[in-house]
Amino acid sequence: MRITSKGQVTIPHRLRRAFGLLPNTEVIFEAGEDCVVLRSRLSRREFVRERLRRARGAGTGTRTTDEVMQMTRGDD
Repeated sequence: MRITSKGQVTIPHRLRRAFGLLPNTEVIFEAGEDCVVLRSRLSRREFVRERLRRARGAGTGTRTTDEVMQMTRGDD
């Protein structure tokens, strides 16, 4: 991976997905001992709230809550 003349790099998709670095996520660069650390600007709590906010309304299924619970629990 190379840094462009404008100082830009592409964060690999697997890392963006693993750490929730979605489009428009604000990040912070911090100097480590021998490295540069990239962090989401949001706290864990804020991150979870933001992910839930973005997911709200995404479910378009027609199953009832009882049907989903039955699928999840099995036939015990």
